[in-house]
Amino acid sequence: MKKALSIAASAALAFIFASVTLSSTATAQVKEPRVASAPQTLGSSAPRSNEKKKAAVDSKSEKLVASDDSSAKKSASDAPEKSVAATKTAAAVPTPAPSGSIKLNVSATDAPAKTNAGVTPANAAAAAPANAVPASAVASSIAPSLSSIYRVAAGDTLDIRLLNGSSRESTLYTVLSDGTIDYPLAGEPIKASGLTPEEIAARMASRIKLYDKPQVTIGIREYASHNVIVTGLVDNPGTKILRREAVPLYVVLAEAQPRLEAARVVIVRAGTQIAAVDLLNQTQTATLVMPGDFIKVMAAPPLAPQFYFIGGQIGAPGQKDFHNGLTLTQAILASGGTTRFAGSKAKVFRQGADGLLTTTEYNLKQIEEGKSPDPHLQPGDRLEVGRGHW
Repeated sequence: MKKALSIAASAALAFIFASVTLSSTATAQVKEPRVASAPQTLGSSAPRSNEKKKAAVDSKSEKLVASDDSSAKKSASDAPEKSVAATKTAAAVPTPAPSGSIKLNVSATDAPAKTNAGVTPANAAAAAPANAVPASAVASSIAPSLSSIYRVAAGDTLDIRLLNGSSRESTLYTVLSDGTIDYPLAGEPIKASGLTPEEIAARMASRIKLYDKPQVTIGIREYASHNVIVTGLVDNPGTKILRREAVPLYVVLAEAQPRLEAARVVIVRAGTQIAAVDLLNQTQTATLVMPGDFIKVMAAPPLAPQFYFIGGQIGAPGQKDFHNGLTLTQAILASGGTTRFAGSKAKVFRQGADGLLTTTEYNLKQIEEGKSPDPHLQPGDRLEVGRGHW
């Protein structure tokens, strides 16, 4: 009986186990198509892709946070530098210079580079007067040269053009005896004497009201007010017109044509001789002449008489006239030659700058035979021909 119950229990357990197994197998067979399908496969890998994307996003977030942190640190570190740069810029701002000095404009971008790191507004202000350039020195350096400008005066004829007017044809106006120009569009006569054409144009433009921003240009059609007088050894003497406030002398002489014998020029200004010019000296011929000057071209001054002195065994000893290029044998012949007692030796005594005489002895026989050169003499030389030995 017990054995039968045991068998029955075992059979019941086997039936229950078989039922559970069949149930699980059926469940697995129902879910198996979804696992094998492609969408399920992608769905199964999606978590890994999402995990990668999430990791990438987290990495970018960390980088952005790190970048923000570094930017914040950089901004914090740059703040003192900007403060220092602002201090340097403030120090570079020029302080008001004292009278008689020049104000130098410095751009904002150049100021920090041109300012020393140790300069502060206080010591910059203290250093400004010491470094200031006198206005007179700069004025002399930028003042226009007299040889490059022309100041209008009475008698000059001006060519006045109004570029934005209804007519651009040139109109000629002569400066009146009172130094004014009567230009209709300018209203009252304009003072022109003593001004350059550019200055007259600016003054005239400010007086013309018929046009908005009138553009006036003025040229000189005929020069008449500036002149000099040339006389002396020239082929074309007379009045010469100057086209500048001052002109080099050689420009005037080129028009006057000096003669061959001309050697020097005297310039007289306001009744006083201001210069004596050697025409062979190029530097002196560049002397500036001005309106009203009187220029006289002359020959070279006569040379003072020059002599040499000869003695000893000479036919006609004494003081003789000297000329350039005179040689020893020529001087002896010009003095009557040697006597029958003369030897072959001749001495030349020459005075130096210190007043002392130096003596040089020459052999006349060797000079006559062409064995020694015939020496040139100088003004004031003393010659002595010795006596021969008997």
